[in-house]
Amino acid sequence: MSDFASARVAVVGAGPAGLYAVQSLVASAPGIRVDVFDRLPAPYGLVRYGVAPDNQKIKSVTRVLRTPFDDAARIRFFGNVRFGVDLLRADLVEHYDAVVYATGAQGERLLGVPGENLPGCHGAKAFVDWYSGHPDAADTTFALDAPHVAVVGAGNVALDVARMLVRTREELAATDVPDRVLDAFRQSRVTDVHLIARRGVAQAKFTVEELRAINQLADVDIVVRPDEVTLTREDEGLLESHRPLRSAVGMVREWARRPAPGKPRRIHFRFLRSPARLLGASRVEGVLLERNEPLADGRVRGTGQFETLPAGMVVRSVGYKALPLAGLPFDPIACVLRHRAGRLIQENGEHATGEYVAGWAKRGPSGIIGTNKSDAAETISSLLADFARRSSSPAKVGDPITRLLRARGVEYTDWASWLRLDAHEVQLGQAQGRPRVKTAALAEMLELCRASTHVVTESTP
Repeated sequence: MSDFASARVAVVGAGPAGLYAVQSLVASAPGIRVDVFDRLPAPYGLVRYGVAPDNQKIKSVTRVLRTPFDDAARIRFFGNVRFGVDLLRADLVEHYDAVVYATGAQGERLLGVPGENLPGCHGAKAFVDWYSGHPDAADTTFALDAPHVAVVGAGNVALDVARMLVRTREELAATDVPDRVLDAFRQSRVTDVHLIARRGVAQAKFTVEELRAINQLADVDIVVRPDEVTLTREDEGLLESHRPLRSAVGMVREWARRPAPGKPRRIHFRFLRSPARLLGASRVEGVLLERNEPLADGRVRGTGQFETLPAGMVVRSVGYKALPLAGLPFDPIACVLRHRAGRLIQENGEHATGEYVAGWAKRGPSGIIGTNKSDAAETISSLLADFARRSSSPAKVGDPITRLLRARGVEYTDWASWLRLDAHEVQLGQAQGRPRVKTAALAEMLELCRASTHVVTESTP
């Protein structure tokens, strides 16, 4: 099937994975038509709702992600459409020649320790959703009334959470957080954030760029205990062959050597420590930490030595995970959709004809925003190879999707709707000297999408 002019592809998910998949399709198959579906009225997924509000440079990737929508005749956006509720797998398979699922990782892993259900213990996803203005967290509140907060995890999300907790009022006022979130941060009593890493400094997952952002914080001391960043022989061998890791470890070890100037807020890096129990009666009051020792294979084991860390709030950041999607083959161990090179694999081991996966739902929550580009390219390569092997042209004709959604009473939004919402947020931001002020409540987002004002160009995030 070398002629793609009449082919129709559905992409479920308008985050980086889905939109990089659209770009790869458009670049490789001129004439192909793509419909992009998302459960939210706004596109960009993790870029809009996962990248920390103080990192506007990374958010600028939307300038690239939005380009396919310039061709409105071939590339369409359907927002506020829930897969498995408003639109079913059977609908997509019936009306499209191929479907790419790029739904991300909506769940997160637990610590699995006593006391985790105490008030004051939160998942990083919920906290990130809140400060990012995600509609799922529009009614969520966080009491930032405890001086000490423990963040369990050693990845970039953990660093984002820690950084947001110790930003100055002036720094936060320059971000795109919703007004009510900004008000909460302005009243924050947090002075000390303790980052708890189960393994050693050489096994931490944060990147050099994230550490540099920590290093540039105003009015924040970085506290590292020298005895917790010593390197094993295996660590040193690993660093020799891994330049980015060597730079990251070198930065942390340099922090351990320099004295703390005595600034009003602090981030404490604690390595080789695991939470054994969260302490408290009616809410979190502390964390019982067990000291770990490194093993030659990179794992760690507990030593039976404990310490109590005072903390009035705990944020667990030990990994996101994809959740099962209605009717799709799911690997419950790896927590991803079952696939080979992006092709969905059914329970019997055969390919699910015309169905594919990209992004975190495919590989798990790993990599950076740009990782989704190569990931999507692999999936689209598989899709186009399968198209080429078909002996007949696509049979999908007409445009039944809009009729189907309307018949089901789905108030879907389109790209022009998003541009109206985008313009409103940017205008609010300009009035306050900020990049934008996000609208978090779903009902308000939909109301703004229905506004009559016509906008022809999208604003920079």
